[in-house]
Amino acid sequence: MDWYRVKRGWKKVWYFIWEDDSWASWFVNIILAFVIIKFIVYPFLGLVLATSHPIVAVVSSSMEHDTGFDEWWVSKAICGEGSACTQEDYYKGLDINKEQFKGFSFRRGFNRGDIMVLYGTKPEKIEIGNVIVFKAERPDPIIHRVTSKKKENSHYVFTTKGDHNVAAFYFEAYIPEEDYIGRAVLRIPFLGYIKIGFVALLDKIGII
Repeated sequence: MDWYRVKRGWKKVWYFIWEDDSWASWFVNIILAFVIIKFIVYPFLGLVLATSHPIVAVVSSSMEHDTGFDEWWVSKAICGEGSACTQEDYYKGLDINKEQFKGFSFRRGFNRGDIMVLYGTKPEKIEIGNVIVFKAERPDPIIHRVTSKKKENSHYVFTTKGDHNVAAFYFEAYIPEEDYIGRAVLRIPFLGYIKIGFVALLDKIGII
C-alpha cells in the first residue's frame, strides 16, 4: 500500500470537510453532523439518561402560557360534560390547588420550539405535576403534565393535560406505563426550531 498517497488523500478529504467553503463541503458537513448526532451522541445520551428519547423538540403550543401565571390560572377551560369553567376549576376537580401547581416543575409551561431534556424516571417515581413524554395515536410523542396517577395490578397508569389546552384529549385519559417515554428535567428555549425547520424543509422537498 502506498502510504504517501493514502496520507495525501486523507489530507484532501480533511481539507474538504473542515476548511473548504464550497456548497458541497457545507452539505457534507450537515450530513456528517446528522450522522454523528443520530448514531453516536443521541444513543450515548439515551444510555446516560435512561430513555429512548433523551432530547425532544416541542412541536406544538399545548404547554404554552400566553399570560402570567395568575392570569393563566383563571383563564378558560372546560369542565365536566363540556361546561365552561376556569383552569382553577378544572384542576380543583383533580384535587390540585394553586399553591400545589406553583410547586410543579415548569409551572409557567414552555413554548413551541423549545428543546426538552428527558430522564427515564421509573414510572413508580413519577409524581402529579411532572411533565412527561408519552406515545399516543399521533406521529410525534406528546409532552404534557401529569394530572393523575394510579396503579392497576403491577402497572401504573397516568392522565395528563397540556397547560394551554382547555381540557385533556381523549387519549390522555389512560396512559399505560408502556407508553411512557421519559420525564422532562431541563428546558432549552427555542433551540428546537432547528429541528422543526429542518424537518419542514425535508417535507417540502419530498424526502419525508
